[in-house]
Amino acid sequence: MRDIAKSATAGFSQADTDFPPPIGGLIKRSFDIAGSLVGLIALSPLFIMIALLVKFSDGGSIFYGHRRIGRGGRIFPCLKFRTMVPDGDKVLAAYLATNPDANAEWIATRKLKNDPLVSRVGAVLRKLCLDELPQIINILQGDMSLVGPRPVVRDELEIYGSAAVYYLKSRPGLTGLWQVSGRTNVPYSERVRLDMLYIENRSILMDVQILWRTVGCVLARKGAV
Repeated sequence: MRDIAKSATAGFSQADTDFPPPIGGLIKRSFDIAGSLVGLIALSPLFIMIALLVKFSDGGSIFYGHRRIGRGGRIFPCLKFRTMVPDGDKVLAAYLATNPDANAEWIATRKLKNDPLVSRVGAVLRKLCLDELPQIINILQGDMSLVGPRPVVRDELEIYGSAAVYYLKSRPGLTGLWQVSGRTNVPYSERVRLDMLYIENRSILMDVQILWRTVGCVLARKGAV
């Protein structure tokens, strides 16, 4: 499975036809399409407002597509509203190189609670989890699901070890058990366990319950960065 993750970094166009069908099959895919279409239509005014705020805050791009590993090891651009200052990746690398405590936090959670690279508009979007709304487009494209493991980069998949096979069985999710179970307040090993638990036991009812709990977590700002 490690070889699958490594070969996936070749590019965005890698096919995943040699990998078993994703968990949930046609029923889960239909649920994803219906739910994401309803969400996109209902939230379109919010989408437009956020896009304008991001664009006019510093003149940079509205969206950011980060390379993430999807089902079967296929790499795809995971969309977000841009929350970082321009050239954020380079600035982050320099910041972590000179701040050991922040680097340790990043290794443990892949997040920074006090991230100096986040723009003022971006900080609000992250706090409310609104930066991830463009992933509804990823769901419609078939790269993601409403509920599933959060999309990871190659280095994170290495942390999964033998559990990577569970991650690669599914489409990454807009939300999941990790989001409603503490998010950044739980160690990464617990995140892996929650992903395995979801994939082994998932159902449409479970997806609905997680989506409902996600709304409560967002409103309470529980586990948000």
